[in-house]
Amino acid sequence: MAGCRGSLCCCCRWCCCCGERETRTPEELTILGETQEEEDEILPRKDYESLDYDRCINDPYLEVLETMDNKKGRRYEAVKWMVVFAIGVCTGLVGLFVDFFVRLFTQLKFGVVQTSVEECSQKGCLALSLLELLGFNLTFVFLASLLVLIEPVAAGSGIPEVKCYLNGVKVPGIVRLRTLLCKVLGVLFSVAGGLFVGKEGPMIHSGSVVGAGLPQFQSISLRKIQFNFPYFRSDRDKRDFVSAGAAAGVAAAFGAPIGGTLFSLEEGSSFWNQGLTWKVLFCSMSATFTLNFFRSGIQFGSWGSFQLPGLLNFGEFKCSDSDKKCHLWTAMDLGFFVVMGVIGGLLGATFNCLNKRLAKYRMRNVHPKPKLVRVLESLLVSLVTTVVVFVASMVLGECRQMSSSSQIGNDSFQLQVIEDVNSSIKTFFCPNDTYNDMATLFFNPQESAILQLFHQDGTFSPVTLALFFILYFLLACWTYGVSVPSGLFVPSLLCGAAFGRLVANVLKSYIGLGHIYSGTFALIGAAAFLGGVVRMTISLTVILIESTNKITYGLPIMVTLMVAKWTGDFFNKGIYDIHVGLRGVPLLEWETEVEMDKLRASDIMEPNLTYVYPHTRIQSLVSILRTTVHHAFPVVTENRGNEKEFMKGNQLISNNIKFKKSSILTRAGEQRKRSQSMKSYPSSELRNMCDEHIASEEPAEKEDLLQQMLERRYTPYPNLYPDQSPSEDWTMEERFRPLTFHGLILRSQLVTLLVRGVCYSESQSSASQPRLSYAEMAEDYPRYPDIHDLDLTLLNPRMIVDVTPYMNPSPFTVSPNTHVSQVFNLFRTMGLRHLPVVNAVGEIVGIVTRHNLTSEFLQARLRQHYQTI
Repeated sequence: MAGCRGSLCCCCRWCCCCGERETRTPEELTILGETQEEEDEILPRKDYESLDYDRCINDPYLEVLETMDNKKGRRYEAVKWMVVFAIGVCTGLVGLFVDFFVRLFTQLKFGVVQTSVEECSQKGCLALSLLELLGFNLTFVFLASLLVLIEPVAAGSGIPEVKCYLNGVKVPGIVRLRTLLCKVLGVLFSVAGGLFVGKEGPMIHSGSVVGAGLPQFQSISLRKIQFNFPYFRSDRDKRDFVSAGAAAGVAAAFGAPIGGTLFSLEEGSSFWNQGLTWKVLFCSMSATFTLNFFRSGIQFGSWGSFQLPGLLNFGEFKCSDSDKKCHLWTAMDLGFFVVMGVIGGLLGATFNCLNKRLAKYRMRNVHPKPKLVRVLESLLVSLVTTVVVFVASMVLGECRQMSSSSQIGNDSFQLQVIEDVNSSIKTFFCPNDTYNDMATLFFNPQESAILQLFHQDGTFSPVTLALFFILYFLLACWTYGVSVPSGLFVPSLLCGAAFGRLVANVLKSYIGLGHIYSGTFALIGAAAFLGGVVRMTISLTVILIESTNKITYGLPIMVTLMVAKWTGDFFNKGIYDIHVGLRGVPLLEWETEVEMDKLRASDIMEPNLTYVYPHTRIQSLVSILRTTVHHAFPVVTENRGNEKEFMKGNQLISNNIKFKKSSILTRAGEQRKRSQSMKSYPSSELRNMCDEHIASEEPAEKEDLLQQMLERRYTPYPNLYPDQSPSEDWTMEERFRPLTFHGLILRSQLVTLLVRGVCYSESQSSASQPRLSYAEMAEDYPRYPDIHDLDLTLLNPRMIVDVTPYMNPSPFTVSPNTHVSQVFNLFRTMGLRHLPVVNAVGEIVGIVTRHNLTSEFLQARLRQHYQTI
């Protein structure tokens, strides 16, 4: 992975810009996708680092495998199950903490404001009530904004960032302990501050942070607290735990453990297996029942009753026993549900389009300014939201008649839901036995407002529902993206529920369909709008079914979500994908487009390679690491027939040649046994070795092969300087010289070798080089030392490093003729970071990274392909 080229390049948080853009050739502009028509688009940035999901099977790792037996394997698996259980429990406790304090702050605020409104409605001092409400909301939002200033990654829901992490992109800071603290505390204040945001979305990010940090038993924020826990010191293991944590967050938010498991599968992980499925489901169950246990005890006083499975509960959908004509839904209603899905997809696409424009405006006009401007924007949104809520409730609400509920069941949970619905009714400016329908929706927590729309027997005025939907739609769209922790699930559900209830009222009052159950239409409206915004299908269907506890809703919810997704996808992407694109993250989709198979690996690979030899001087390694930003380097030996005589008897050259000879002999022997056709490959050392092996039976008057190779000296790596690119002073022949590929070594591994002094002198053999164990190589994970922090005075530039024990000698490779769909599927499903392109004779001709497989890059190369036809 390389950064922006050119001497005047700079990167900000959201985008990269280059001062020498006008010097780029038209071909470079085409490859980068930077045409005049697409000037407003944000392209994937090249400074994002990929994660190492593929195992490096080097010598230290093989030593660990040699000591591994079935007993140790079972112990390792048992530890993993215990850690997964701990992640679920901790995520449930985080959800409990958030729910408890949000309820506490909200009850405090609404209790004071409601008393003030009731008193001032008679005394005529409503302005004082508005000031009290503004005081609460602005204080809470100000605190939430300050926490985001401490850790900017804590802003938003965190779902786009988690999705990127599970896709294989390292977004800095998203799984740090400080991020978790700022996220949890910030979402408390942002929800209690009356913003149209939810606490359920940030629970997914919180669970992911718990999953990433808990198995490490250490934190950069708490450097002094460390435990000797040698397990799970790799990106591959951490990815599995982050998947479990994200699923636990969904399970805690909605009481939907199966939906949480499917969420991690559908939206996140690129790699999946049966063992991981069980662990993720177990983690989700642990989070659900931990939260359920404590909430049931705290709110009902009945410990162990398990009556409140998630932070958001939809209650039980049930017709009144006295209404014999009522049905939850009928076959005829499916037609209405399809239409609602289409409308929900259109509304979601509109929401996403407006929010994208707002986000771009913030990127250009808010984020470049001092951080205080972001705080002021959050306070402005809070001010406008509070005034709109207060004025709309006082002016636009209608007094509606209360109706006694005759369907209270014996179930204590259903009784609690009915009591919550009735107790949340607001009677502002209305006489006895009536309630203010607008105030009932605005002056309640969002969860209570959703229950009102789902289960309130009394009616809501169509005008009130329409006005509430419009105001909530616009304010929620404006709010998502400000510098506070904010979720989008609950606001979308509430907005969609108002839309569904409006449709039910219109069908009942103006068309005369008396059999309609308003709660079902409110639920379908919520699903349609949420599906149109986030574009999830499988996981969202299961989440909503589990939240309603009604399997009979499975078909209408699934049909509605599918139609909403198809309709919305016709116009734009889902909200999370849009924000991923705005950040410039090189996210890989599930699959490529069909026409991309017109391209081959040779069309998309990077042919300009920076490589190292099996035995390389420290001077060369430091120069390479300081003058490039690549995160991996091919380990190669040159494959030229006529090398210059240079440094006769040099130990460095001898070691390189010995390594090359042994690997070539082994590979050539295997190839000869498989097929005699290897002799036909042109300009290949494999052919030479096969010929030599066959001709060895005849008495030959040739010198020993090793002696021939020793006499053909290899040119050492060219001198590099910090102000030069490795390829700037190379000739075309030097850039594309034949290189025999032996393996791949990471930047972090090279820096670790330099820091720990793993090298040998020119007068010694490579066997005298110190050996590092797997634990020593992974000791600094996940933050390896940087080459620029290395004290060069402690290094002898003439010393030599043998990288062969630490490189990955068997990475995944592809042929230059491999179709792009095959390259893409291999890269994504195996969680790769670098994919060397090796020809038929073992010579590396290029390398494929994540940026070579992004949609923008492939489209540019396809356009270039059409131009050359």
